[in-house]
Amino acid sequence: MTPPPTGPPVDLRSDTVTRPDARMREAMARAEVGDDVLDGDPTMRALEEEVAGLLGTEGALWVPSGSMGNLIALCVHLDRGDRFLAPDRAHILDHEVGTAAWLAGGMPRALPWTAGPGAISPADITRVVGRGGPYFALRDRLLCLENTHNAAGGTVTTPPEHRRLTDAAHAAGLLVHLDGARLWNAAVALGVTPAELAEGADTVQVCLSKGLGAPVGSVVAGDRAFVEEARRVRKMLGGGVRQGGVLAAAGLVALERVDRLAEDHDHARLLAAGLADRGWRTGVPRTNILVLPVDDPQRTVSVLAERGVLTVPTDTGVRMITHCDVSRADILRAVESFPPPG
Repeated sequence: MTPPPTGPPVDLRSDTVTRPDARMREAMARAEVGDDVLDGDPTMRALEEEVAGLLGTEGALWVPSGSMGNLIALCVHLDRGDRFLAPDRAHILDHEVGTAAWLAGGMPRALPWTAGPGAISPADITRVVGRGGPYFALRDRLLCLENTHNAAGGTVTTPPEHRRLTDAAHAAGLLVHLDGARLWNAAVALGVTPAELAEGADTVQVCLSKGLGAPVGSVVAGDRAFVEEARRVRKMLGGGVRQGGVLAAAGLVALERVDRLAEDHDHARLLAAGLADRGWRTGVPRTNILVLPVDDPQRTVSVLAERGVLTVPTDTGVRMITHCDVSRADILRAVESFPPPG
């Protein structure tokens, strides 16, 4: 029988549960600030320039959340009634409260995973995109990609695969937006730069408040014209910030910690290996997400919670995400807390 939990829960629900440490809090307290709506905030500008440099874009804009960053890109790229394509179960389709249709006015089209978990092929794009047609036909305008793909278990798209998709999209007359909420994880897993994974995308959104540990914030990036329009749309959505440097300072500290994401990936593999040793069917995680197939996800999540391990049910199993606030000892405790399979 599994002993009752001791100590605080092992929280594997998401890498968004991380808390800023003392160094990050100190940077926030000491941040140089200004009114970002009126004159510009110097720390906010420094963060945006840093992210633009890392992604290889002309400019960037801080936003409160990744969902807002994605929505801003769709609002800029789409006219009402335009269709956008995305891999099936992409975050932008299933987990952003339908704002792509409600506010951006886009008609979504989910593309099945024909090239592996979370992955589509160039042929999928060219096959689906409409060419001509009557005035009442849908206009295909945008391809949305996601790297890593959350619902597929943190799978990654390599630079060559990404470029083949963006090339096919551009050849078909589409713009490309990359939801790179965990692009940092993909870059570390592949040993490449974030710019290599963003090349060919017209706009990119990256998150600072997941594995990098900032308390809030994402950045959406693109060319100067996009950033100028994105700032207007951010204000329309209520996202004007005043002394935002307090939050941007946390983002700057977070960017110094990209390399440590490799530790989270190691912990995810340790978790998978430990569960496999206990008889569970697991794959090898590519990054920091493990989706464990179970027959009754909700019941398994409840049992684990009683044993001090917090997880999230999906339609196919139980999702667990490692992060900087989870230690190797926590992972081993989580493994021991799992009930036997079956």
